[in-house]
Amino acid sequence: MSVSATECLLRLYEEQLDLEDYQSGVPRWCTGCGDNAILAAVQRLCRDERLRPEKTVFVSGIGCSSRFPHYMRTYGFHGIHGRALPIAEGIKMARPDLQVLVNTGDGDCCSIGAAHWLHAVRYNMNMTVMLHDNQIYGLTKMQASPTSPRGLKSNTTPHGAILNALNPLTVTLGVQNASFVAQAADWIPDLLYDILLQAFHHKGFSFVRIVQRCPEWLPKVLDPWLHDPQRVLLLTHERGMQVSPALARVYGNREEHDPSDIHRAREIASSRDVIPVGILYRNPEVPCYEDLRRGDAIATPELIRAGLEAEFDKFTIWPENEAGRKRPEA
Repeated sequence: MSVSATECLLRLYEEQLDLEDYQSGVPRWCTGCGDNAILAAVQRLCRDERLRPEKTVFVSGIGCSSRFPHYMRTYGFHGIHGRALPIAEGIKMARPDLQVLVNTGDGDCCSIGAAHWLHAVRYNMNMTVMLHDNQIYGLTKMQASPTSPRGLKSNTTPHGAILNALNPLTVTLGVQNASFVAQAADWIPDLLYDILLQAFHHKGFSFVRIVQRCPEWLPKVLDPWLHDPQRVLLLTHERGMQVSPALARVYGNREEHDPSDIHRAREIASSRDVIPVGILYRNPEVPCYEDLRRGDAIATPELIRAGLEAEFDKFTIWPENEAGRKRPEA
């Protein structure tokens, strides 16, 4: 019995996908690594939002976090060091219909990829960016990263890091066109999921810094915040994040923060005593670069082919005809 193409499509989009449908391979991260918690949250997000694997792409650079696309049964692009964001931008420009998500680390994004990071904030393209920040280069065996705390002894700073750590939140909030900035912690999985869900639904460049543990190279650095919930500041608001009664009992240090207030967001992000968790800033009015650049034009195959031919013709050397003249333009 034959089935129409329309019916096939309807069946495809009505199909319910399970967590296993997004899992690819066994993660090779260390036991207790925060990347495992992020992977679980993202796979849950894909299932709950019923993202089609063939319409979803994960992009990464280099580092522990950048193995992420290997563990997602979707499209993926494992790029080179620091170049995850320009690759993702190219994908979004060419295929605006795809859901584009980026996984990058504190070294990958904040060091060699820093210039791409700042300009990606300016472009405000519609994608979700997860900064896995464990404050160390883990894949290359414990070198200090830009977010390593001052005094940290590592293979590249044996006498202790000299500079204060770079703050990814204040940097992002200081760039023109920032439209969504949030922070999560890998050891609070419910809020990690909620924050990623809000980031996914924001139209624009959603930047989520995820404070994560590295049990191999920095097993104790986050202990003060893990063992004392009062050092975690939950940001709640009717237009931001809400917390369950169970979490409210554990994390009593909370602030009603309006995510449209960028000045207060910068103050909160600058705090060194507490780790703020929640939505720091959201501005849905910032236009996306792909919308400004593309306008109302639809990139049909014919239009793409015509554009390519026009560019190729600029460099084409036409063979001479019998009269000794070059081939005229078509």
